[in-house]
Amino acid sequence: MAFLDGHKAIERHATLLAVLSFLVVTIGGLVQIVPLFYLENTIEKVEGVRPYSPLELMGRDIYIREGCYVCHSQMIRPMRDEVERYGHYSLAAESMYDHPFQWGSKRTGPDLARVGGRYSDEWHQDHFQNPKSVVPESIMPPYAFLGRTPLDIAHVADLMRTHRAVGVPYTDEMIANARADLVAQATADGDWDALLERYPGAQTRNFDGQAELTELDAIIAYLQVLGTMVDFSTFVPDASR
Repeated sequence: MAFLDGHKAIERHATLLAVLSFLVVTIGGLVQIVPLFYLENTIEKVEGVRPYSPLELMGRDIYIREGCYVCHSQMIRPMRDEVERYGHYSLAAESMYDHPFQWGSKRTGPDLARVGGRYSDEWHQDHFQNPKSVVPESIMPPYAFLGRTPLDIAHVADLMRTHRAVGVPYTDEMIANARADLVAQATADGDWDALLERYPGAQTRNFDGQAELTELDAIIAYLQVLGTMVDFSTFVPDASR
């Protein structure tokens, strides 16, 4: 009873409750965060994970701009129902070049962590044009304007420099060739050798099916790369961690 009386006194004193709550949250946060600074590496290195190509990076910016993350998460939890529906659980390394990451917590629509290669470019084109044409129960609004909006690539090099400033390992060569790589990736018969040397495994083609380079090209290229960098048929978790 004495404990309950003491707790009641704290609840009735707003300032004391706020101070004690702050202390509890601070201590809990320190217990979780401080040990990370003493680990040799907080993210397990995984073969295949690379920085986004210029086209994929611009597609990611459009994805964020349009608020796609509000309804779609990009993190598969290590639970049976999640893994069976979406695929292998998400690895921290898969988001190591995401600033900010798109894990999310709400799913009005399905998780997109493994959406790359699951549907054709034509399916994505129809989905953005009229979501109900491919998913009748969808409540997603149409984004047909993406296919009519030319992709503004004037500042793609600056975008890459910004990401390099927060740790993404874009080289001077990558930044210098940003525009050329972007155009080449979305060109059906482009010169892809240099692009693929800088961004191994990048998918190369006309993503929106139109002659003009549009925002639809970029966002489809981004969606098609999600979950494809790691070969999970050969992935073996580091047992020492």
